[in-house]
Amino acid sequence: MAEFNQNHFALFGLPEQFALDSTSLDQNYRRLQSEVHPDRFASASPHERLHSLQIATQVNDAYATLKNPTARARYLLQLQGVDTQEESNTAMPADFLMLQMEWREAIAEASEAEDIPALEHLLKTIRLEAKVLQEQLHIALDENKALHEASAAVRKLAFIDKVRADIEQAIIKLED
Repeated sequence: MAEFNQNHFALFGLPEQFALDSTSLDQNYRRLQSEVHPDRFASASPHERLHSLQIATQVNDAYATLKNPTARARYLLQLQGVDTQEESNTAMPADFLMLQMEWREAIAEASEAEDIPALEHLLKTIRLEAKVLQEQLHIALDENKALHEASAAVRKLAFIDKVRADIEQAIIKLED
């Protein structure tokens, strides 16, 4: 059985870096889940069942963290002792703040007009912006070890994640 309380990367046998082989992550997740799934320990002692449940929970949490680029970058920074200060440090460059306002206005206008294609176009734009930030994170974390720069990029990416979720929610609402 997998060791409890391992670093997420070690748990999946992956290098501790932002760039990730998602196929290996998925394969290792399925393998670990089959090894530690609580159903396999139904007839085991209460201690073994609890241990299995704890490890299965850790595997699920670790997988969710590593699968999501923002969470993965945040986790890598935490491993280095860096707090991304997403709640307390809301300072952003002026151009990014302007872009945020433009996106919010576009969401509101498209939602009010019930313009799903406009929302889908905005969603595509947001995803491209996220890809740019993810590439910046790869360079900052894996190549340059620029933790302060990576922390700022995580804060931006977290905002983009929220905007993306808002757009997806607006589309769902309009489709209902």
